[in-house]
Amino acid sequence: MTSVPTLTFFNNKGGVGKTTLVYHLSWMFAELGVRTLVVDCDPQANLTAAFVDEATLSNLWNPPGGDHSAGTIYEAVRPLTRIGDFAPPDTIAVDPRLQLIAGDLGLSAFEDQLSEQWTKALGDDTRERAMLVLSAFWRMAQAKAKEMDADLVIFDVGPNLGAINRSVLIGTDHVVVPLAADLFSLQGLRNLGPALVRWRNGWAERKLRIGDAVGSLPAGEARPAGYIALQHQERLSRPVQAYVSWLGRIPGEYRQHLLQEQASGTLPDIKNDPYCLALLRHYKSLIPFSQEARKPVFKLRSADGAIGSHAAAVTRAYQDFHTLALKILSRVGVTPA
Repeated sequence: MTSVPTLTFFNNKGGVGKTTLVYHLSWMFAELGVRTLVVDCDPQANLTAAFVDEATLSNLWNPPGGDHSAGTIYEAVRPLTRIGDFAPPDTIAVDPRLQLIAGDLGLSAFEDQLSEQWTKALGDDTRERAMLVLSAFWRMAQAKAKEMDADLVIFDVGPNLGAINRSVLIGTDHVVVPLAADLFSLQGLRNLGPALVRWRNGWAERKLRIGDAVGSLPAGEARPAGYIALQHQERLSRPVQAYVSWLGRIPGEYRQHLLQEQASGTLPDIKNDPYCLALLRHYKSLIPFSQEARKPVFKLRSADGAIGSHAAAVTRAYQDFHTLALKILSRVGVTPA
């Protein structure tokens, strides 16, 4: 059976605007008619907090009467810490074409189990159970995506190279890397590339050993689909020399560390780099309005405070995210409605 395409936005350097980016692109995919399932696998659950209000969050994490059903990602995988399989998760209908499997601070408790099962997946007597645990995020997302007839699954993850992210990435078809033009973001790129290679190879070895014993498993390809360079508002009009210098290094660093390519010839300028999906504005001035209204910046209206220069920025934001979303959909093989 054909699986629903999966996409993860990932850099193990935090603070590059990844969660804000995922939030806005999820909305834009839905705007383009793409039925989208978003799975919040970051134990910080910041993406979930962007989608739902505090009262809803409180009910998810502290349900009335203590009924901890599968209302969050952690409650869905919790049976795997004992002897069961995942529990079919509930979703939050954010929009008719956008649903969310909510994040949970408790998900961090699943990290040790995933780390342990990675080793056990190589053992003769423990591999079947281990492979079920390791593939749980992918299997759960596929089941829910098919239930809602989704066109695309998006995973949001934290900025680290831990066992949770490894299990998400082995269930990912495509990886988009958000980057800032600074030393720390590029160092994250240097760490991420080799980690993806190790995870792909490790998963391929485990799949080879298990054969067909546990049914459908993810391919574990995690193919790089490109990067997004996030600009900072204060640098848009008067770029400083350091910013321009770091920006110019991104095409080479991406090829070397993500694509495992040897440097040869002249590298393209970032604006002409086919792997650069966008040089994206930060829209810093609109973010407070977006957070207050609980809607993406490109959906803000005058009633939300988007007047004057802010209204013009809303129009630019719509154009930017529309263009970026179409480019990403083309890379992952999903056709807008």
